[in-house]
Amino acid sequence: MLSLLQLIAAGITPTVARLFLPHLIAAADRFEVNTPRRMAAFIGEYSHETSGFTRLEENLYYTDPARIAQMFSALRDVEKARAFARQPKALANRVYANRNGNGDEASGDGWNYRGRGLPHLTGRGNYRAAGSALGLPLEQNPERVAEPEAAVLAGAWYWKANGLNALADRWQIDAITRGINGAAMAGRADRIDRCNRALEALLSAA
Repeated sequence: MLSLLQLIAAGITPTVARLFLPHLIAAADRFEVNTPRRMAAFIGEYSHETSGFTRLEENLYYTDPARIAQMFSALRDVEKARAFARQPKALANRVYANRNGNGDEASGDGWNYRGRGLPHLTGRGNYRAAGSALGLPLEQNPERVAEPEAAVLAGAWYWKANGLNALADRWQIDAITRGINGAAMAGRADRIDRCNRALEALLSAA
């Protein structure tokens, strides 16, 4: 079983570790994240995604139009992207419209179902699927995914549903990254470092 000292040794600050530890233990049991390699990859990948479990909601506040154009295919034109600088709600509603079960831009679904939780769960359809699997009203209360318990449960559900336990058994970190973040390999070195650090902590004495 994961201990507080191991979680801290894996790079999670003591305050955050104390908050997340019981939820990680419960989710690990429920979704079979139950070996050192599985838990180490889980902690490493998701701590990268959330800056050590401290950012559980997607930040869509951008000041640079060029960065918006780089990040979102729906706004590749920098001049069009300019209107969405410092406008996170408008940006979410534009770039996530008609995707992953969301309605059109006017529906507000893009903002309401922006990335939250450990896997940055995104889109009304994904909130609905996660909520159905977990027995939680996440489509009706999407903000709940940014709370520690639901954030971890959503991450563990996504982890198992996408076959990431098997990849962790083979320590295929790059493949896990693709499973979480599509084709992008952003932050690869940090992900590998976090996973290796977590594995070392988990293999040490509690």
